[in-house]
Amino acid sequence: MCQVQLVLNNISQEKAQTVKKALEPDNVDFPEGLSLYVENIDNKLVFNFESKKNMKHLIGTIDEVLEHIQVALKVIE
Repeated sequence: MCQVQLVLNNISQEKAQTVKKALEPDNVDFPEGLSLYVENIDNKLVFNFESKKNMKHLIGTIDEVLEHIQVALKVIE
């Protein structure tokens, strides 16, 4: 099993909620063996990834989520 945690620091509550909502549709049909839990802690948005299977799928998923975060943040600004 592999766990990866990504943290976006110094993000407003409004931006954090917008990013979380933008990612919700992607979190519905996650590949088998992969999971993502997103939490908002103070001024941080924390992404917890976990893979019980293929590391390549985990890396690809993290890359895709980062792309979606970047797009969501650009749209907000």
